[in-house]
Amino acid sequence: MNILLIDDHMLFAKSLSVALDEYDEIEHFYSTKDLQALNKLIDDKNIDIILMDINLSNITDADGLEIASNLLKSKPSLKIIILTGYDLPVYRYEAKKAGISGFLNKNISPNELISSIIRVYHGGTCFPIENDELIIEDLTDMEKKILHLISNGKKRKCVAVELHISERTLSNHLQHIFEKLDVSSTLEAVTKAIQLGYIPPIS
Repeated sequence: MNILLIDDHMLFAKSLSVALDEYDEIEHFYSTKDLQALNKLIDDKNIDIILMDINLSNITDADGLEIASNLLKSKPSLKIIILTGYDLPVYRYEAKKAGISGFLNKNISPNELISSIIRVYHGGTCFPIENDELIIEDLTDMEKKILHLISNGKKRKCVAVELHISERTLSNHLQHIFEKLDVSSTLEAVTKAIQLGYIPPIS
């Protein structure tokens, strides 16, 4: 198998290269931070599986999920596994929705990683078993914006003005957020949004 790692941390890329070097299943291991030449690299090196981090803030404003989703639109048969430290339910949920083949935590052992890669190579998937996924109902873009603004300490009136909506409309959005997240207050909504990953971690 030819594996390509997309990660903005050179030390992790080197460590993973060393860890996977002893496995005969891996024919070539490549890593890159050059997103402009990504498609060419995938074609030239006959990449079988991409390992993609979520937080790529050192090299791009886009996150790994967005890049992976765009890659799959142009290369539907491509197999991508998210390999990240940001192991949050909403990211796993978004990865499945995008057609990504797997989602793994960077704390995974080399043996487990190889087993997961082989499973995906043969057409399977590798997602952690999760109990909280069932409670997630996708938030709309507007609802996500509202959560972000409120989490930054903005009052309801200011949020309504900034989003060009009435306070009544804002209240309706908040009620929908409460129902989707199964909470009863703004504080609970923000807390749960952080736990689930709707409010992204600070880089």
